[in-house]
Amino acid sequence: MPHATFPTAPDEHALEEGDILAPRFGPDGLVSAIAVDADTGEILMLAHMNAEALARTLETGEAWYWSRSRRALWHKGATSGQVQTLVEMRVDCDQDALLLRVRVGGDGGCCHTGRRACFYRRVVPGEGGPRLVPVPEP
Repeated sequence: MPHATFPTAPDEHALEEGDILAPRFGPDGLVSAIAVDADTGEILMLAHMNAEALARTLETGEAWYWSRSRRALWHKGATSGQVQTLVEMRVDCDQDALLLRVRVGGDGGCCHTGRRACFYRRVVPGEGGPRLVPVPEP
């Protein structure tokens, strides 16, 4: 696949009010992408996309990400079966974050730990500092 490119918004009005997808990738070439369950709204995971991952997601209708740890393109679910089928993609006001509404294949999980979602602990104040407490699985 050739290197994917997206336009740059000519001004703030075009960025915030226009109809052109002009994602603002960070200095690392990435934009944050939050995946949520299309039916329940449950937050499943936060990942990152480079231009190629975003282009492949739009072309295939399945979520592709950029793995910062592996420094490689990552087709979510290619090995686990937890393919994320894109239902809708939204972009925030200044186009530096994406929201992917997805339906998850396989066992329905998203987290490499075997859980349904990556956000399985909450932060609570405690003596000696904040602590992590498990969130019950639905």
